[in-house]
Amino acid sequence: MTALDLNFALPAHVTDLAARVKTFVQEQVVPYEKDPRWTSHGPTDELRRELNALAARAGVLAPHAPEEFGGAGLSHIGRAAVFTAAGYSMLGPIALHCAAPDEGNIHMLDVIANPEQRQRYLKPLATGVVRSCFCMTEPAPGAGSDPGQMQTTARRDGNEWVIDGDKWLITGAEGAAFAIIMAKVVGGEGDGGATMFLADLPNPAIRIERTLDTMDSSFVGGHAVIRIDNLRLPADAVLGEVGQGFRHAQVRLAPARLTHCMRWLGSAIRAHEIATDYARRRTAFGKPLGSHEGVSFMLADNAMDIHTAQLTIWHAAWVLDKGERGGTESSMAKVVCSEAVARVADRSLQILGGLGVTRDTVVERFYRDVRAFRIYDGPSEVHRWALGRRIVQGQTG
Repeated sequence: MTALDLNFALPAHVTDLAARVKTFVQEQVVPYEKDPRWTSHGPTDELRRELNALAARAGVLAPHAPEEFGGAGLSHIGRAAVFTAAGYSMLGPIALHCAAPDEGNIHMLDVIANPEQRQRYLKPLATGVVRSCFCMTEPAPGAGSDPGQMQTTARRDGNEWVIDGDKWLITGAEGAAFAIIMAKVVGGEGDGGATMFLADLPNPAIRIERTLDTMDSSFVGGHAVIRIDNLRLPADAVLGEVGQGFRHAQVRLAPARLTHCMRWLGSAIRAHEIATDYARRRTAFGKPLGSHEGVSFMLADNAMDIHTAQLTIWHAAWVLDKGERGGTESSMAKVVCSEAVARVADRSLQILGGLGVTRDTVVERFYRDVRAFRIYDGPSEVHRWALGRRIVQGQTG
C-alpha cells in the first residue's frame, strides 16, 4: 500500500516573505486605515504611491512580479501565503501593488505579451510606476457573466484596428496608464472571435463617463463606466492572437479568481481576530462574551470557515503550479471562499454588537466590501452552474 504524502510545509523563503509582509502591514499599513484619502471610490493615487514607497523601502513591493523586473517571481502557492498576509489590511494589497486589476494584468502580460509589449507595458506596471485596467464587462445586453454576449467591436481598417463599444464596472480606469480591451472582431481574420488590445491612456476616444457609486471601496480608481468611440490602434496593439482573446484571457481569469480569495482571506483573519479579542474583553451577564455558548460557537464557525477557505486556496494553487488550467478548482475556490469570508465578516460584526456597526473598527468596512466578492469575477450562481454542467458531462469527479 502506497502512503499518500500530504506535505503542507511552505518553502522557507515564502514563509519568511509572508512574515515580513504581515509585519509590514501591521506596523506601517494599518495606521493608514483612517486616512481621508481612502475615499468611497477607493484609495487615491496619492495614497497608493505613498504606500508603494513604504513597501519598496521594506523590500516587499510587487513580490509576484517577474524577477527580471524586481519581483520574487512567486509561484501560486507562494502568492497564497504572501497575498493572505497582505490582505490583513484592505490597504495591504494596494501597498504591495498586488491588488486587482494590476496583479492579474501583470500575470497575463508576463505569459502573453511579446518582447516589445513587455518593455512598454509590463515593465512599468510590474515595478509600480503605473496602473492599468481590464475592459471586458459591458452593460446589458453586453458581456457580463456570459462573455459570448460581447458587443464591443473591432474592425480592421488598413493597418489599424477601429474599436467601438461600451464598458462598465471597469476597475481602476480612472488614472490608469493603459487599458487591456476585449472586443469582438467584425469581418476578416478572426471574424466573430474576441481579441485583446493594448491602449494607452488617457485617449480622447476612450471616455470615462462616470465613476459608479458602489458598496465597496478598496480598489484604486473605483469602478467606471466607459465609452469607446472610434478608437484607432495600430496592428501591434493586439495582445496575443487575433480571435483568441477568450482563450488568452483564461491565463488571467482562473488565477485572478484565486488571488481575490487569498487577499480576502487575510481580511477575514483580521476580522476574526478583532472579534475574538472583543469577546475576551467585553463582559455581559457576569462573564466575558466568549464564555457564552452562542458567541463561542460563532468564533468556532469562523475558525472552520477560515481553515476551509485556506485549504481550498492551497489546493487550487497547487493545481495551477502543476501547469494545469485549474478552471474547476478555481471556480470551487471562488464560491467556497467568497461565501466563507462573508460569513466570517457577518459573525464578526455580530459579535462586536454596537461597536461592529461603527467605523471604530475596520470590520464594518470589510463587511460591506466583501459582499461584492460573491458577484465580481463570476457570481456564485454562475460558478455553481458551470461546475454542475461539468459534473453532469462527466468532466469532473
